[in-house]
Amino acid sequence: MTQIKAQFITLEGTEGVGKTSNLEYIKSLLDSAGIDYIVTREPGGTPLSEALRDMLLGSQFKGMSDDTELLLMFAARAEHVAKVILPALQQGQWVLCDRFTDATYAYQGGGRQLDMQRIQILEQWVLGDLRPDLTLLLDAPVEIGRERAGKRSEPDRFEQERDAFFNRVRDCYLQRARNDSTRMKIIDASGDLASVQQQIKTVFKALLPS
Repeated sequence: MTQIKAQFITLEGTEGVGKTSNLEYIKSLLDSAGIDYIVTREPGGTPLSEALRDMLLGSQFKGMSDDTELLLMFAARAEHVAKVILPALQQGQWVLCDRFTDATYAYQGGGRQLDMQRIQILEQWVLGDLRPDLTLLLDAPVEIGRERAGKRSEPDRFEQERDAFFNRVRDCYLQRARNDSTRMKIIDASGDLASVQQQIKTVFKALLPS
């Protein structure tokens, strides 16, 4: 089997686009290719980062300031990168992560309308040169995603936002994908699961060893 360097793969998208289902499908592709990998998520991935996740997504701190939210996201990410992501990549394991810094640009930059340059400064400080090798952006109109998400569980602190917030998030994601089309691949997630997974399979065909 052809050896290629460990890949850092992230999965992005707004609420209800099917990240959980398609994460499982990507795992099956990696398993079939005999890839050694770990699966993680943001915010989260370590005990400290998961505690910060609870603060960020829970209802205990509904009045949290936007700047606090941004800084907590990067605090969780700093711990996650240091304790999980970098060690795995250095050991030759692939990393499959549910959300990463693109989500911060989309949710805090696009949704909360925070200064993108401030996010860039934090990104460079926390990550250095680390960036995903591949990002799949699962994209669907906000109304479709929100209808799907509404059938799941009680909405978290972000899911309680209005459509205008999520349209800004989606627009930011799509703009980032257009600006970095080599890394960030748009997957049309508005259709059925089979069509979505066929698109994902096509992207991975170029990435996985034959």
